[in-house]
Amino acid sequence: MALFEVTLILLLIAVALAALSRRLEIPYPSLLALAGAGLAFLPGAPMIEIDPELALALFIAPVLLDAAYDTSLRDLHRYRLSLVLLALGAVVFTAVVVAFVGWKMAGLPIAAAIALGAIVAPPDAVAASTVLNQFKVPHRLTAILQGESLLNDATALLIYRIAVSAAIGSLMLKDAVPVILLSTVGSVAAGYLFGRFSLLTLTRIEDAASSTVVQFAGTFAVWIIADRIGLSAIITIVVYAITIARTAPRQMSARRRVSTYSVWESAVFVLNVLAFVLMGLQARSIVGRLSGEGQGDAFVFAATVLAVVIVARLVWVLGYVAVIRRFARFDSEEQRRDAPTFRGAVLVGWCGMRGLVTLVAAIALPAGFPGRDPIVLAAFAVVLGTLVLQGMSLKPLLRRLNFERDTTVDREVAQARVAIMQAALDVLSRKTTAAAAVVREQYEAQRLVAENPEDAQAATEYDRLRLYAINRQRDTLQELRRNGTIGDEAYHRLEEEIDWAELAASPAGRFQPLTTY
Repeated sequence: MALFEVTLILLLIAVALAALSRRLEIPYPSLLALAGAGLAFLPGAPMIEIDPELALALFIAPVLLDAAYDTSLRDLHRYRLSLVLLALGAVVFTAVVVAFVGWKMAGLPIAAAIALGAIVAPPDAVAASTVLNQFKVPHRLTAILQGESLLNDATALLIYRIAVSAAIGSLMLKDAVPVILLSTVGSVAAGYLFGRFSLLTLTRIEDAASSTVVQFAGTFAVWIIADRIGLSAIITIVVYAITIARTAPRQMSARRRVSTYSVWESAVFVLNVLAFVLMGLQARSIVGRLSGEGQGDAFVFAATVLAVVIVARLVWVLGYVAVIRRFARFDSEEQRRDAPTFRGAVLVGWCGMRGLVTLVAAIALPAGFPGRDPIVLAAFAVVLGTLVLQGMSLKPLLRRLNFERDTTVDREVAQARVAIMQAALDVLSRKTTAAAAVVREQYEAQRLVAENPEDAQAATEYDRLRLYAINRQRDTLQELRRNGTIGDEAYHRLEEEIDWAELAASPAGRFQPLTTY
């Protein structure tokens, strides 16, 4: 019961912190990490252990699917070189350097040291994106960071699973290569097949609540099945999500889509909060077990790992950008313009905040894992340190780097908006009724707005009149319920209809997605 109460309090605190982060223009995970750290010093906080397999499935599966669902295949292909160098090269480089430090400094077994390296290697783009979106940095950088955040999870967690298996004696490191190859190929095929099967199921469910439940159940089922048959659950989930993301939105009704996106956004937020709660409680129990000289050594080791993680990423990113720019001298002028810059390298290198994946991977270590306490403490220090040091300094850094505002996405949205308005006009051109004429006139007005990107959020005269009328409708509906003419069921049904009408008439509702998920 104590854990439940603490979790409820932390959820409410997290909501307040999210509002505060928007006001201060800093990543909300940074404040969430500080709140989780505060649990380690909270008197009377409960001690808790969570099953490792449950931790990975509960936290990682939905978050990975959520990130993969939004992944742009076009951007993955366009920036494939940078993504490979970051999602594969940077992860392996960081894992190796950290593993060496863990082996030399803390005396960890090789497999356990590699597991530590894999835990702290993958950055999380969520914290960075909240700040980057405010400054409209070059789209290339945001696309690379988001793509890296997805792919590096798969790389790091694959290394993590193999290292953990080797540490507990169920796999020899020398046998890891064939396991990786088999796991990768089989997981890609399984993810695609699971995705196609899921599409057949989801298209037959009309109820929004049932559809959302099936999506969550399907996500956990894919993870569990892949894990049970020896595949990489991470790669399987990523491919599964990308497969359904290409087709499912067009086959879902608007009501199901809006409901589903809202639920997933809330669920990911709650999972982040719970992960920081569990990590804070874990850190409390670890600090309690460590005493005397051992406690000091553990804190020094955790601080060293934090420093190594930050420096290793900067060295790797600046190093490969220097190499690419050196060879770019022999390319055409257009290719030289597209080459990565050192300003961009500094930003990408500094956007190395660790988040949910690092937290959960550390929590998921088995109870008897060699060096578990210093590993978990180091992971917590890396998450807290990177979110606070890098997350809170990201805004001043962006001001210092002074990137030109990138409107690539805005231009693409404006172009597509004009095209879809014209498509509506074309299909209505064959209709000659009075109602069709009114609708055509509305679409023509909206197309004029869409053709002027600088005024893209301006409402048309029709929208202003509709919003004016809708406001009166709400007053009347409220009065009908107040005087007892209608009951609550009728009230809420009509309220929902008015909500949809307001979304359709509002520029923010019509021209902006309700969520990015």
